[in-house]
Amino acid sequence: RYEQREDFAVVIQPFFRNTLLPLDSTGKPDMSFFAADCFHFSVRGYAEMAMALWNNMLEPVGEKQTYNNFTHDRSKLRCPNPEKPFLSTRRNSGFGNSDLGLERTESSVPYWAVIVTAVAGVVVGSL
Repeated sequence: RYEQREDFAVVIQPFFRNTLLPLDSTGKPDMSFFAADCFHFSVRGYAEMAMALWNNMLEPVGEKQTYNNFTHDRSKLRCPNPEKPFLSTRRNSGFGNSDLGLERTESSVPYWAVIVTAVAGVVVGSL
């Protein structure tokens, strides 16, 4: 939808696709990355995700890291360089209008189904 636009881009940032649970020195899950509910991230976990997302946005399309290594190491944070002082998109990564192996497909969910689901969710939530 946005391929032909020069002022807007949508880029998938896959930094969380192959991420493994961080482990402590004993081989057990490192709970310092998680909040008290053991589901949401803690401040440390969110910091790691933010660094991984930032690094992913600077990596060229097709070369993006698909995992986060949870090292709590600030030196892994990347900075834009003089040759590429911008966030990477398909166009400025050298793909131009190529499809990068992605097929154009229509959404399998009709637009009205999203609206009906949203309204139903509000109704059920208010009950």
